[in-house]
Amino acid sequence: MRTLLRGGRVIDPATGFDGTADVLVSGGVVTAVGEALTAEPGDVEIDVSGLVVGPGFIDLHSHVHTIAGQRLQAMDGVTTALDLEAGLMPIERAYAEAAAAGRPLHYGFSASWGAARAQVLAGIEPDANIDSGLSVLGNPAWQRTSSPKELAAWLSLVDGELAAGALGVGVLLGYAPDTDPGEFLALARLAKEAGAPTYTHVRELVEVNPETPIDGSAEIAIVAAETGAAMHHCHVNSTSGHQIERVLGALEAGRAAGSRVTVEAYPYGAGSTGIGAAFLSPERLKMKGLSPSSVIMLESGERIADEGRLLQVRAEDPGAPCILEFLDESSPHDLGLLRQALAFPDAIVASDALPVYWKNGTSESTEWPLPPGGATHPRTAGTYAKTLRLMVRESKAWTWLEAFRRCSYLPARVLDEVAPGALAKGRLNVGADADIVVIDPHTITDAATYFDSTRPSVGVRHLFVSGVPVVTDGNLRTDAFPGKPLRGEPR
Repeated sequence: MRTLLRGGRVIDPATGFDGTADVLVSGGVVTAVGEALTAEPGDVEIDVSGLVVGPGFIDLHSHVHTIAGQRLQAMDGVTTALDLEAGLMPIERAYAEAAAAGRPLHYGFSASWGAARAQVLAGIEPDANIDSGLSVLGNPAWQRTSSPKELAAWLSLVDGELAAGALGVGVLLGYAPDTDPGEFLALARLAKEAGAPTYTHVRELVEVNPETPIDGSAEIAIVAAETGAAMHHCHVNSTSGHQIERVLGALEAGRAAGSRVTVEAYPYGAGSTGIGAAFLSPERLKMKGLSPSSVIMLESGERIADEGRLLQVRAEDPGAPCILEFLDESSPHDLGLLRQALAFPDAIVASDALPVYWKNGTSESTEWPLPPGGATHPRTAGTYAKTLRLMVRESKAWTWLEAFRRCSYLPARVLDEVAPGALAKGRLNVGADADIVVIDPHTITDAATYFDSTRPSVGVRHLFVSGVPVVTDGNLRTDAFPGKPLRGEPR
């Protein structure tokens, strides 16, 4: 069956095209783009006049791993959702379980640096599960520096995961911030040899912790320059906070000197992780200029009252998801810092989406709309629509062409070297994968809030994944599971 999108404003960030055209899709591929294309009997014609048509968004940083979470992301314009910052291990199990359950969106995973270290340093067997991974984050046994023998052992595990199809290496360095910088250098050398990117949650900044072994954002540029590895700096907004201007300046200087560093950001002033994370200890919060009351438990909505309560919940359930407020979005100054991160040249939009958690302990549902009572970070449902609202609709800082470059084209290019399957993504010309989003430019907006976090975004009128409709006329198709794995191809 062929689908003809008729008369939309077509955006192709690969060629710079921005104009009125028809788009013809057949067999999961874009087969024609032009004016007044001829329909054949049996074609499905959709009038998209007045709407913006572009390549679906590619999220390099999504931890949802569920149908429920991917459906929220579909309503936000995402067609490919990848967990690259943390990754999963064993990689073969991660891909097999996603395929068995079915996915509305394309999916993929990096090799997990944290899981490999936890297996070698703490004897914790990985099970390719995000919740198990969260529970390990606060365990000090894996956070120490490795012996030479241990370093060789977990590097070998990572190398094996790359050979099995991982999309690079996810490095949660901020969760083990006191490790020897030589380990990160050794990992980058391995990644360079494998032709695979790294995706790093950097260690703390020197302003936050003057005793850090090395400033987090300086480290990634230095290591990229020394090894030639392609290194991706995850959520620069949340790891930099009020130091964003200094960090972006340092990253720009490193890139100008030849470091292969890419940068991502999301449009929220609060992050989310497991309560046991090293940087959420009372001492680390003070270093950031924050307090226990900056932490909100995700499932219960409890705002942590004091240091004693923070220590209690960290000890009782270190994997419990929480929200950490690092910028005040009601402050014009802080909102300006947030927009500055998004506006940084070639910064990629990525969500850091989390699973939806219900009070009965589940994080999956095939019901739609989602059952009431689910909680997540609003970035799961609203990252891309909020970015478009802030950067295109309200501030006009980006054109639509630039928006699709940041949300679709540039993230695909991060993957080209490790995954040739990404070459046909992030573009809307003949031969491109038929991963397409159709947006109402006048109504696109986020609807999720911190305490009503599963409200789907508004304004995504149609979404196609491999040419299969997942959203039609603004409504999710509950029978659509066209997602396919995107895998690395080892050299």
